[in-house]
Amino acid sequence: MSWNVSDKQLNALVAEMTVEEKVAAVSGHGLWRTAANYRLNIPELLMTDGTYGVRYSIDQIDGMQDGDGQLAAFLGVVNTDLSTGVESAFGSTRPATCFPNGSSLACSWDVGLAYDLGQALAAECQAFGVNILLGPGINIRRTPLAGRSYEYYSEDPVLSGEIAAAVINGLQQNGVGASLKHFACNNSEVQRTTMSSVVDERALREIYLAGFERAIRKGNPWTVMSSYNRLNDVQAAENHWLLTEVLRDEWGYDGVVVSDWHGIKDRPASINAGNDLDMPESGARKQDLIDAVKDGRVPMEALDRSCLRVLKLVRTARNAIRPNAEADFNKHHALSRRMAAESIVLLKNEMAILPLDAAKVGKIAVVGAAAAEPVIQGSGCATTRPTEVDIPLDEIRRLAPGATVSFHAVADFEAGSASEQSALAAIDAADVVLFFGNTEVGYDGEGSDRTHLDLHAGQDELIGRLGKRNGRIVVILFAPDAVAMPWIDSVQAVVAAFFGGQGVGKAIADVLFGRQNPCGKLTVTFPVQMEDIPGYLSYPGENGRHVYSEGLHVGYRHYDKRKLAPLFPFGFGLSYSTFEYSNIATSADRIDGSGTIRITFDITNTGSVAGKEIVQLYARPHSPRLMRPIRELKGFAMVELQPGETKRVEVTVESSDLRYYDPAYRQWLLDAGQIDFEIGASSRDIRLEKTVMVDAPALPSTILDVESQPFLVLERDFARRRFRDFLKAQLDLDDEEAAKMMEYCASSFLGIYKTVSWVAGEKISKATMAAFLDGLNKEIGRQSARQHDVMTAPFEADRTR
Repeated sequence: MSWNVSDKQLNALVAEMTVEEKVAAVSGHGLWRTAANYRLNIPELLMTDGTYGVRYSIDQIDGMQDGDGQLAAFLGVVNTDLSTGVESAFGSTRPATCFPNGSSLACSWDVGLAYDLGQALAAECQAFGVNILLGPGINIRRTPLAGRSYEYYSEDPVLSGEIAAAVINGLQQNGVGASLKHFACNNSEVQRTTMSSVVDERALREIYLAGFERAIRKGNPWTVMSSYNRLNDVQAAENHWLLTEVLRDEWGYDGVVVSDWHGIKDRPASINAGNDLDMPESGARKQDLIDAVKDGRVPMEALDRSCLRVLKLVRTARNAIRPNAEADFNKHHALSRRMAAESIVLLKNEMAILPLDAAKVGKIAVVGAAAAEPVIQGSGCATTRPTEVDIPLDEIRRLAPGATVSFHAVADFEAGSASEQSALAAIDAADVVLFFGNTEVGYDGEGSDRTHLDLHAGQDELIGRLGKRNGRIVVILFAPDAVAMPWIDSVQAVVAAFFGGQGVGKAIADVLFGRQNPCGKLTVTFPVQMEDIPGYLSYPGENGRHVYSEGLHVGYRHYDKRKLAPLFPFGFGLSYSTFEYSNIATSADRIDGSGTIRITFDITNTGSVAGKEIVQLYARPHSPRLMRPIRELKGFAMVELQPGETKRVEVTVESSDLRYYDPAYRQWLLDAGQIDFEIGASSRDIRLEKTVMVDAPALPSTILDVESQPFLVLERDFARRRFRDFLKAQLDLDDEEAAKMMEYCASSFLGIYKTVSWVAGEKISKATMAAFLDGLNKEIGRQSARQHDVMTAPFEADRTR
């Protein structure tokens, strides 16, 4: 079962392989396995889907490994209307725990809980004989319309990366490999295999790649999965810049890059780019690679390198197998309940209608099919057949045994129907109405984006109508991401459960009746209307290109910059407790480019019940060189407090997390100057702040080159003098001639080199001008540094008093 081979032996195996055997080693066998090599005694690996549950299709995994049959089975998974049920989509699928989906789990902001998820998933994988689980998925939730947003964690890369790293560690420390996906910019399901995500380099690095880098640095996943889409017009699976220059050369990743299923269009190009493993099996793609190696289009070194990586993965995974492993599904169901409860977000609670007092609520009217058939997960390859499902309606009746609990479908309220008067009478008589709303089942998911932010047909209108009859309405939402709430002023409370997995029914009831104090907070911004979404004007793209027009300003960054009021801000969530923040301090008043700083503060539970508070740390630069978001998340912590209890909280920030990417310098930079650390209950509820000084080499606002307009050279006195002296020396000018030349340059709209050469001809070469400007850039930097020292002297004096 294990495969104990040394690095030397692995290299010898690669050397002994034929081209055909090497190509087989870097290709799938059937849908879910790597290829075994019986001649060389190389075992296979088994992988399957599951970002929040193990999807083990018996037909696909244990059936015949015929290529045509496997492809048909795969397409059946991704194309089936999942509203008809899990079994119809997957045939005979082994039951496994359906944990809260990514958009739900992340609302806990709890990396420990994320680790527990990874650990539980690993136990079920070990029991099923699965070596690699294809997750977690951490693409940025750029738009709430995105079909797979339910799989992903957040609109912010720091939170996404931290949660993903914890899941990865939970999996891999228990012997099952992770596959961090989808690399990169798989943010929409519209024409997902052909659409090009067109993203400027700053946004790409600071937003869309940053979460991947963080998860890789802290979790080191055994595999990274390349995405279906094109990135800046190059197929992601064939993108050398992405897969080699960034992932391997810059980040130092040494694991296996695996394609998304049939995500490779040009197999030779993909292996040259650094995409090692082609999944699933394709005879045509294997032959293309064999031909490319034999005619020299793919160097043997590239094939050998990928082959060795795959063999190392096989060794790691096989040696991590735990024979006779068993999964405790009862324990995992309890974990699913706990995860759901910790992730539920209380969005509104007027007049403290929640928690309900079971002893005082005589009549409860429950409305909506989702109360009896909860929407526990999204649709697509990640869908899990649950081992059991808690039903919200049953759990409500269990916790309120003395109450009369009536149940009504949305159709019962159809105007003029036989059931309308009876249903409305129940609403009028109810002490509280619990409305279970949901988005369209089976539409949002893999292969299709949502087309609106509304609830399923008729629900928004009905909530508003019922709110006029009985103001004591609590709305419980099952949704993959943000929804609009045109009825928000008609209800007293809103509870967001997202897709909370198989234990969400009990979790909801526990929150409604106060057995669980809600502590979840939003990991995305909820817009008032669809038109407020960042990038709305360029979504979903056209002519095969989707321009990410909002650039850096994704999610809360967009709403802050535009001073646009969201429905609910990023990081928002209510509690049955109240919390007071005080006494902020920092471990130092200055931070440099290689340091860390600790921000500490007090949190007090000023309420009457125990609760947890998720505190967020944001950084807000005072005078950035380049355009930057107003504030950005840099850390967070969860604090559990008894009534009246105070705890000292510490959040550590590395200086590297304060950097931004400058495409002109082609590197990550740190701005010198003042920066505020803000402590908030949400991105719009800042409670404390502290200013510190960042010590870093000061840089000019503009890098001068031969195409720079002359006014940029002349705007500083010392640069103007240097330029005048340069012209005098190069063109042999006297003072009067030099002054006229400077006056001419100052009025030119051409680049500096073209401006000078227009009247001076070739007396100054482009290379000479470039060398002069390079030297001027360095001197501007030194001048800026001296200016920075003068400006910060008062801050330093205040600090030492």
